[in-house]
Amino acid sequence: MAFITPVNGDAQPVFAIDVRQPVAAGASTAATPVNPAGPKLDFFSVTANTSVAAQQDVQEYVANVIQAVQQTCTVAVYQVDGAQISFGIFPTGAFANATTNTSAAEFLAAANITYTGFQLNSAASTGFKLATS
Repeated sequence: MAFITPVNGDAQPVFAIDVRQPVAAGASTAATPVNPAGPKLDFFSVTANTSVAAQQDVQEYVANVIQAVQQTCTVAVYQVDGAQISFGIFPTGAFANATTNTSAAEFLAAANITYTGFQLNSAASTGFKLATS
């Protein structure tokens, strides 16, 4: 059986779009995370004063909140569950705070728009909540 000795290539991931520099040799075995599905995300959740589940159409509250957030960053994923909206955004540090690197208060200030009786009352930077149903 014929065999060709490879002259290039290695066992590294094909790409790592969540880092600015190319993946160093041995990175995949050196506990360096590589995310081929997309960039590293920051996660925030906001809680509205009432359920926003019925406000997900064009030019309604959820769309307007997403548009307000995207003035600072890009929303990669979001989830609406009653009065809570969870976000996964990039780049990381878009809402930076010197002590915590992420600031729910800054995220809330960017996202909190009022619209026909809806407003966001609080925010947290503690992960992404999936819908309960």
